[in-house]
Amino acid sequence: MRTQNMDRDWIATAKTLSEALPYLQRYSGAIVVVKFGGNAMGDADAMAEFARDIVLMRQVGVNPVVVHGGGPMINEMLGKLGIKSDFVRGKRVTDKATVEVVEMVLTGLVNKRIVQAIMDEGGRAVGLSGKDDDLMVAEADDPELGFVGRPVEMNVQVLRDLFAAGIIPVVAPVATGMDPNETFNVNGDTAAGAIAGALEADRLLLLTDVAGVKDASGNVVTQLTPEQVRQMTEDGVIAGGMIPKTETALAALEKGVRAVVILDGRLPNASLLELFTEHGAGSIIRSTESRVKPRGA
Repeated sequence: MRTQNMDRDWIATAKTLSEALPYLQRYSGAIVVVKFGGNAMGDADAMAEFARDIVLMRQVGVNPVVVHGGGPMINEMLGKLGIKSDFVRGKRVTDKATVEVVEMVLTGLVNKRIVQAIMDEGGRAVGLSGKDDDLMVAEADDPELGFVGRPVEMNVQVLRDLFAAGIIPVVAPVATGMDPNETFNVNGDTAAGAIAGALEADRLLLLTDVAGVKDASGNVVTQLTPEQVRQMTEDGVIAGGMIPKTETALAALEKGVRAVVILDGRLPNASLLELFTEHGAGSIIRSTESRVKPRGA
């Protein structure tokens, strides 16, 4: 005869799963776009944990889309190839040689690592870039920066087709241009926002290396409206690298995304905490104050 002590941790785990039920119901069938980047991309354990979270989302009925960056890997490859970069106002000029390296690293090395990680955790994933099926068409964001693009046309049917097949899309932020054989490098957050907007996603999760949007006292603000974001930016409270993230959030909301969350991707299971717990994670930005809406709302 076997006996087993009911450890308090096991009981707590069962309680957590039970409490997750309304959130699992809430997000069943929902589209969630996740921007993945930062330090986690270079850490095998963090990559595996992220992939496991994405597979779990798909398993419970969520339709996740992963959009990734890869800046450190691009810098490393440019260094190996001896390609020097010029900068304008602190931003890298992406000439033709550089954009070829960007495409090679993002669509090859980085994209396939994420796809493989998801497959290793039991999911089904397909890697693609914004150039596939004209998913993302861009034009020059600033002529002085060369082939740095801004999405101007989105064709997301290929993503919907993958959802229907039970496959997780993993998208590299490389876009086709208006001219033949033209390629643009698109900021990962910008690409994720454009894809989320075109899909009218339920959630856009921007995983970063900070805990969220902070107020003047340095405390994370858990819930924000677009109006509050604009005021905090005008007052200088939102500054530096947080400005482009909040700008991406506001643009996505204007295109029909229901809510955007800026959260710390270094936090274990950050995406699951945000979607499937009452507490959530990071800073949620949307036009209403309520974190959880009725199913289908």
